[in-house]
Amino acid sequence: MTKIDRGVRYPVSFQLNGESVQGYAENRLLLSDFLRHEVGATGTHVGCEHGICGACTILVDGLPVRSCLMLAVQVEGCDVQTIEGLARADGSFNELQSAFNHRFAAQCGYCTPGILMTLQHLKNQNRDFSEEEIRNALGGHICRCTGYREIIDAAMDVVGAGSCQTED
Repeated sequence: MTKIDRGVRYPVSFQLNGESVQGYAENRLLLSDFLRHEVGATGTHVGCEHGICGACTILVDGLPVRSCLMLAVQVEGCDVQTIEGLARADGSFNELQSAFNHRFAAQCGYCTPGILMTLQHLKNQNRDFSEEEIRNALGGHICRCTGYREIIDAAMDVVGAGSCQTED
């Protein structure tokens, strides 16, 4: 049997928002902590640390994952997108961020990065979604401020049925 030393740091390299990241992480370091403390991508928020609240949701190879439930070493060779990667190249809001701004869908903003990443996953599928499908997709996200109506309205504007999605 191979014994793993808990103090050993393992190399990890991946693409983060289109840029190459190379670093070292202990085998037990959570991806959320690696992103925030080692890389400086602090837009990924950590709420519950149990995968329940959805605040830490990011995209790994295009799929939404809870970064508080994934180890940093698990993204070796993967394409990772965080909230920092949503804005356009000139720094302006993308379509989802603009819709949130227009609809006042963020109040304290703590849950917003995770929600936006889940909605970006829907947008990447390049089809329209019903309100029920959007609600189901966001079912794993907790927002204590907005009551969700504004969030759903903003999502419907961009990925909802009849939204006529445009490219960012």
